[in-house]
Amino acid sequence: MKVLLVDDDPDIRRIGRFSLEAVGGLMVILAGSAAEALVLAAVEHPDLIMMDVLMPERDGLDAMAAIHRDRALCAIPVVLMTARAEPADERRYLELGAVGVIRKPFDPMTLSSELLAIVARR
Repeated sequence: MKVLLVDDDPDIRRIGRFSLEAVGGLMVILAGSAAEALVLAAVEHPDLIMMDVLMPERDGLDAMAAIHRDRALCAIPVVLMTARAEPADERRYLELGAVGVIRKPFDPMTLSSELLAIVARR
């Protein structure tokens, strides 16, 4: 499975890549912004996008909406990552089209299994 991991924090990208590749055996593409993610999604056609909600310039919710509007990208499931994971926030993210929510900080040893469990529930 090819995952596009989108986060403006380089440490989160580094740890997330390690976790998903080394622990989960997944292929990971990294993006540091929503704008970069939209370009990479169109070029790389990932199986899944895992994106931070709070990013400067364009947030993950806006980027997810753009993905859902794009005929070439709309079938790619989006999992949102956030430190703001109150039940009401989580419900809102799912209503807006996310297939799941991962709370930050995440556990690098369980991130891939958590992500795969979200995909399996779809």
